[in-house]
Amino acid sequence: MTPRRHPGRPPRRTVRGREPNGRDRGSFTAELAAGLPALMLLLFAGLTAVGAVTTQLRCVDAAREGALAAARGAPGTETAARTAPPGARIELDEAAGTVTVTVRAPVAILGGHLPALTVGATAVAAREPAAIP
Repeated sequence: MTPRRHPGRPPRRTVRGREPNGRDRGSFTAELAAGLPALMLLLFAGLTAVGAVTTQLRCVDAAREGALAAARGAPGTETAARTAPPGARIELDEAAGTVTVTVRAPVAILGGHLPALTVGATAVAAREPAAIP
């Protein structure tokens, strides 16, 4: 079948050897309406994962700094709080010759519309001989 020609208009382009018809009209809009929310969800999930990894690394740094400071006899909780992410909970446990610092922090999921994910880190350091009472 040959495409109809209209005077003054260029011929209509065909897609894969067939003439365009009304059945394909709006298909891009429907695909976009279905795909755009999925793309946004994927974007928010990726941003949440990056935020969780960043918060985890900050918890690791804070726990390490707090454990090393407490092992030297300095206030480990205050040292860890300076490096910890906002809203972090810091626990310090002193056992026989060691200091354990645990830092836990919440991570907002999907912009804070869902319950927060909690990430954390624990560091252990041996007390330095000068710091043992």
